[in-house]
Amino acid sequence: MSVRVLLVDDDPLVIAGLRMLLAGDPGIDVVGEAGDGGELTASVVRERPDVVLLDVRMPGMDGVTALRELRGSVREQPAVVMLTTFGAEPIVLDALRAGASGFLLKHTPPDQIIAAIHAAAAGESSVSPVVLRQLIDHVATEGRPAAEDPLEGLSDREREVALAVAEGLGNAEISERLYLSVGSVKAHISSALSKLGLDNRVQLAVAAHESRRRGGR
Repeated sequence: MSVRVLLVDDDPLVIAGLRMLLAGDPGIDVVGEAGDGGELTASVVRERPDVVLLDVRMPGMDGVTALRELRGSVREQPAVVMLTTFGAEPIVLDALRAGASGFLLKHTPPDQIIAAIHAAAAGESSVSPVVLRQLIDHVATEGRPAAEDPLEGLSDREREVALAVAEGLGNAEISERLYLSVGSVKAHISSALSKLGLDNRVQLAVAAHESRRRGGR
């Protein structure tokens, strides 16, 4: 089945460009579009997308506020990939806390945007390198004592999986590297998120990067 995608951006040219780009992938179906964050929740309820490409900055309701509203209003949640023209630190941090599963700069190459959509639909994450560096620098240490390993409490296997996630590997690649089934990889990720009180793979990747930087076991 095709991945159902909803586009949300206040720039009609961006919407048109994304629609043309995604039309070239037979595995993606653009099911709707909106020009303001205030339309997000109603559009999700109406169109039932698997993935939302959501602009961060919009003149009405911004993307982060719209995402928070969506998370508190809809039972069946789509994956949300945030689009921005720059990796502005406060915005990225707010989007991460709101539950975004991916972050892409608008000048990301077309093939990477398509790959990010398929990854999000599969429960994985895609983050532009510039954005990931900001997250590593500013999120992983928030609220943690300097000496604490961010992955403290994970089993050895969960830690291995988390470190692989931090390398940007997908579930199938982690499965091959660690000789696990894809189902087991997903289970370890879910367990790690629960133990660490994290919401998504992006946060897990940041925690794993910080653990490696601190020399965690």
